[in-house]
Amino acid sequence: MKKILLPLTLLLGLIGTAQAFDGDAEAGKAKAAVCAACHSADGNSVVDMYPKIAGQHAPYLYKQLRNYKQGMETGGKQGRNNSIMFGMVAALSDQDMKDLAAYFASQKMKAGTTPENVIARGEQLYRGGDAERGIAACIACHGPRGSGTSLGGFPKISFQHANYLKTTLKEFRSGQRANDLNGMMQDIAKKLTDDDIEVLSQYLGGLH
Repeated sequence: MKKILLPLTLLLGLIGTAQAFDGDAEAGKAKAAVCAACHSADGNSVVDMYPKIAGQHAPYLYKQLRNYKQGMETGGKQGRNNSIMFGMVAALSDQDMKDLAAYFASQKMKAGTTPENVIARGEQLYRGGDAERGIAACIACHGPRGSGTSLGGFPKISFQHANYLKTTLKEFRSGQRANDLNGMMQDIAKKLTDDDIEVLSQYLGGLH
């Protein structure tokens, strides 16, 4: 029951933050050229090691940018650690980050695909989790279509590149990435096997 109530508690606590978001998409478009090299002009990256950020929730994108800047300023001890992104956020003001987040959120994420051989296992893990291993269902926070929720701070994960998702889950599992809400993703990822991660990453590509 405690794990079920946690996402709702976080959702209610973050409603005010999401409503106060004031990024300017048009201003962000003018500032987005530097992002295009990795994420493409519309946020649909063509290189699968870089995430698609088109259509992602603006408050979530803004949080990631702030976390990268925090990581840069603390030598990776806090926030999110990524040397490439450190260079990208170094000169960004808080308003720049909000504007960029608003612009990419206004774009449409292109659909991915899900291999037939992972659908059954992927759906089982995504929708039902694994009670015996204490793995919560992904659907609880990310929703039936993997769309997440802007108010709760849970990202859209459907249509995302499988390679990026796999890397991210492994980073949460190892603790290399630790900017998740209340350590929820770290707790879940630590219980996932390499096979679980492979299946979920591929399953989410075409989830809709």
